[in-house]
Amino acid sequence: MQKVGNSNPPQRATGSRGVFLVVAAAVFVSNLDLFIVNVALPAMNQHFHGSSLASLSWVLNGYAIVFAALLVPAGRLADRVGHQGAFLVGLGLFTLSSALCALAPGVWWLVGARLLQAVGAALLMPTSLALLLDSTAPDRRPGAVRAWASIGGIAAGLGPVLGGLLVEADWRWVFLVNLPVGLAALVAGRKVLPRLRGRAGEPWPDLAGVLLLIAAIGLLAIGLVKSDSWGWSSARVLGALAAAVLLAGGFLRRSARHPAPVVELPLLRVPVFAAANATALLFTVAFAGMLLTSVLWCQQVWGYSALRTGLAVAPGPLLVPPITLGAGPLLRRLGHGRLAALGLLLFTAGIVWWAAAVATTPGYAGELLPGMLLTGAGVGLTLPTLIGAAAAALPPTRFATGSAVTTMGRQIGAVVGVAVVVSLLGTPHSAGQALDAFRHAWLAIIVATVLALLAALALAAAQRRNASTAPSVIGGTSSGPGAAAASSRH
Repeated sequence: MQKVGNSNPPQRATGSRGVFLVVAAAVFVSNLDLFIVNVALPAMNQHFHGSSLASLSWVLNGYAIVFAALLVPAGRLADRVGHQGAFLVGLGLFTLSSALCALAPGVWWLVGARLLQAVGAALLMPTSLALLLDSTAPDRRPGAVRAWASIGGIAAGLGPVLGGLLVEADWRWVFLVNLPVGLAALVAGRKVLPRLRGRAGEPWPDLAGVLLLIAAIGLLAIGLVKSDSWGWSSARVLGALAAAVLLAGGFLRRSARHPAPVVELPLLRVPVFAAANATALLFTVAFAGMLLTSVLWCQQVWGYSALRTGLAVAPGPLLVPPITLGAGPLLRRLGHGRLAALGLLLFTAGIVWWAAAVATTPGYAGELLPGMLLTGAGVGLTLPTLIGAAAAALPPTRFATGSAVTTMGRQIGAVVGVAVVVSLLGTPHSAGQALDAFRHAWLAIIVATVLALLAALALAAAQRRNASTAPSVIGGTSSGPGAAAASSRH
């Protein structure tokens, strides 16, 4: 997807507020799904007797893998066929597959329905922003983009509590809640969304590259998830990991040659963009692991209900929006790299607190809550800062593609984070074994945050070099500080 907007002459929708409401509803439910499913995982485990955490992890990872691989190609396809049609198809598929998730008679039915959900989300997410910009006057676009971006933060804050409430009734309501919102947005969308023609001359997206990427990430996740039962030195684990490396190499070679690749490799040669994305990927490994371990600890070790777990987890996500909004002065003073590093230090402190303080006897206020507040503050300082740094490193003509690559990298990080946690938790048979397993998982999360911290320092160094040298060029367009300003205006 080369541009967010459409190359046809602008034909503003008369009701841009209506467009925003439709787009916001679709983006909200797709973001909400990422958080409420975590809370519902233990309830699914109880419902599907005999299912393991390794099997259920594919409810999370299957979605993330397909979403990551399809995000950029889906955006390119939408540019070709038209944003409105692609958005409505994606929303319809997401809504239908939510119903299929709720009807699932078994784990693998549920995983299959989640894969369809991911296809729908990959279609609606990039087109949602394109439609919003298509219907908004140029001078109001920066505010529209900020409002669109804030939806994810709202979903993160409400997700744990709403998920807990829904699971108290039945875990299937986690998916059924999408139906009325999706159907209402479909009906309204047909009336209010701008109808602009696609660009038929755009090249078709690289579907073979999509399959290579899905296979590479999937085999990596299988190798990690099954390491506990198969053994790290087993031929199956080593074979899965080796195949993942080979397929990833094939994916990169194909991306270098295809006219519409899943990843435009020249983007990764922009030092600031590359460092920001490396930091975001590593941080998301830690973030996904943190979220899953906190939910599983509350329900499986402390015996909390789903609702109580949602309330216990909520303080962290609820901190993210206000800290993000209030971090402007710090960003101007420290820059993206050092502010992200500060956030990573806070996040790491929260995980260290859990590893040192929590015990099998519940003690929320003195044990879990301090770590939840520290990690929430860390997320609020780190994640939006890295997304902003990646976007600011590119010219407007690459803003949409670059943002999609950043989101794709974060989804890959989430897959790795969940897989590592599942492999380290295994199946403990006593409270003492559970505590040891969770401490191993938290240690792995700390390692990921330390690596992310090193990448954030590299980001700070790249930004200093970028400020003192001529801006780099991608496709003949500046990608330095001037491009950052232009990107914010786009």
